[in-house]
Amino acid sequence: MVSALFVCGAHAANGDWLNYGGSPGGTRYVPLTQITPANVGQLKLAWSYKLDPPVETVAHPYVAFEGTPLKIADTVYFCTPASSVVALDAETGKPRWKFAPRLRKWGGFRACRGIAYYAEPQSSAPNAGTASGGPATSVTSPGAPAAGGGNCRERIIVATVDARMYAVDTKSGELCEGFGEHGWIDLLTGMGQMTPGVFTPTSAPTIVHGKVVIGGMVIDNGQTSNPSGVVRAYDATNGSLAWAWDLDHPDRRGAPAPGEIYARNTPNAWGPFSADEALGLVYVPTGNSNPDYYGAHRTAQAEKYSSSVVALDADSGEVRWSFQTTHHDLWDYDVGSQPVLATIRGVPALIQATKRGELFVLDRRDGHPLMPVVERPVPQGGGAGDWTAKTQPYSTGMPELTGPDLTEKDMWGITPIDQLWCRIQFRRARYDGAFTPPTPDRPWIYSPGWMGGSDWGGVSVDESREVMVAVSMRMANYEYFVSAKQLQAMSDKNVVTPQVGSPYAGVVSDYFHSPIGVPCQRPPYGLISAIDLKTGAMLWSHPLGTARSSGPLKTSLRVPFSIPMGAVTLGGNLVTGSGLIFVGAALDRYLRAFDEHTGKELWRADLSAAAFATPMSYVSAQSGRQFVVAAVGGNNKFGPNDGLYIQAYALPAEASH
Repeated sequence: MVSALFVCGAHAANGDWLNYGGSPGGTRYVPLTQITPANVGQLKLAWSYKLDPPVETVAHPYVAFEGTPLKIADTVYFCTPASSVVALDAETGKPRWKFAPRLRKWGGFRACRGIAYYAEPQSSAPNAGTASGGPATSVTSPGAPAAGGGNCRERIIVATVDARMYAVDTKSGELCEGFGEHGWIDLLTGMGQMTPGVFTPTSAPTIVHGKVVIGGMVIDNGQTSNPSGVVRAYDATNGSLAWAWDLDHPDRRGAPAPGEIYARNTPNAWGPFSADEALGLVYVPTGNSNPDYYGAHRTAQAEKYSSSVVALDADSGEVRWSFQTTHHDLWDYDVGSQPVLATIRGVPALIQATKRGELFVLDRRDGHPLMPVVERPVPQGGGAGDWTAKTQPYSTGMPELTGPDLTEKDMWGITPIDQLWCRIQFRRARYDGAFTPPTPDRPWIYSPGWMGGSDWGGVSVDESREVMVAVSMRMANYEYFVSAKQLQAMSDKNVVTPQVGSPYAGVVSDYFHSPIGVPCQRPPYGLISAIDLKTGAMLWSHPLGTARSSGPLKTSLRVPFSIPMGAVTLGGNLVTGSGLIFVGAALDRYLRAFDEHTGKELWRADLSAAAFATPMSYVSAQSGRQFVVAAVGGNNKFGPNDGLYIQAYALPAEASH
């Protein structure tokens, strides 16, 4: 039989959190009921662990502490922005060990959003009765001693910001020497020459059928010769390459031949993956070929698989099915949200949230829609030699998380002057509603922008009630192409991404805001919503967050109370068996608890920084208490913070029994 550790939707009976998204299917749900709507107001900080990041990480232009920890037996594990992995006592938060790799010089992001846990099977005898026809094994229980006392029977696998992957023993933190080359896999193998930092993994590896599956992020809008977006699977025990999905070489499953490389500039897969062990599938959300706003050069394979969710065979890497969420994507609508696997009305389903704010519900066995999807005509245009798809898919059976189309009356400001400035800019730009195409002769506005809708935080599913909870954004983008002559005359070239290989010297790409940094569109910006998956009905939707940390000119208001106007949000949420929703995500530096049935806020904790990471929850075997844990630190693109922490909240000891 297939181990409960890897069955889609299954949760560890002892209150562990074994996968980035809680389950291999990413539901971010725990069937724990100790903390309830009646007592959540008593939650207190139980322990806190402060990171001591190295100087090069603090000074780096993009540092994000957005990882969701794992909890296995009596230990909490998490990764840092510098790709270290730390083990803490699950009851007290006291450190047990830390493995800090020596990183090679590499630019790009400093982000690690999650790690993977793998327990080697006790035996590898095949079972002909498995649903997928693939291998099924008996798996060591979490926390159990390794058979025969061997090292690394249970391991933590980490993808690093310098494009490598390593495995360490869960008990000692020592490298697993039998994994790859003395514990390491170099993800630059087969990639060819590249600028340091242009390729880096940011999401947790995914474990399925004894393999570690990993993609990577490629910097947006760089050049048409950017590195490959190849997805690779490695043996989780010895680290050998099992297969590669290099989509411009559909008949090749292994490494490139000597002297060759993986196809350049194919759509990358930087978001979290999901897996169904029984079906033998790994579900990959994809981006698009660079650059984002010009696509005349894209290959037929890139056109087919860009901005999609793709189901790959876990044993071979072969495409079983795919579903495209945006055709010929010219809006940076890469799919960053984890595909969420749930059972809806008895059917094995996949929910794909998108930056567009569309929620596609598919049968995860073959990809056909379970909720109606229709193709609708969209505005036409594009850069020189480029084109726009005639239609785009809309999920008509589910609510949209986009909000209404913008109007000039929606232009907003905190003074009459910046409101007037925003109205003038709105009139200058092309805006035809959804899918307004890139326009060579003037700026264009598109909404939602590249932050979503729904980005990498994804959605959660209450598996017992078949209710989905989504954090979403309503933030428009203001873009325009620049020529080489215009670029030369610009005083601030840092706002331009180059788009080398397109007819334009670059594109100015930013959210639509006034000169003092305030969004031009009226709030709310961030929302939290609950949807009945059985009917597709919106149960409730409320603004998430206040403006207390979002003042003009990047100031922080830090007032004791502010109107719940819906702040900038990044990250996901957690749902519990007692009907509670826990979420950080908002820029205003609170961790909150909501009543799932009504959306009413029941509790909040004041934080030192934003908690963009999705919270997790577990039960400590030592005390029997349920803990809610979040990574606190946000990222430095949204202003300074007061330190990076892992913080755990629990009921007082007398109230938890």
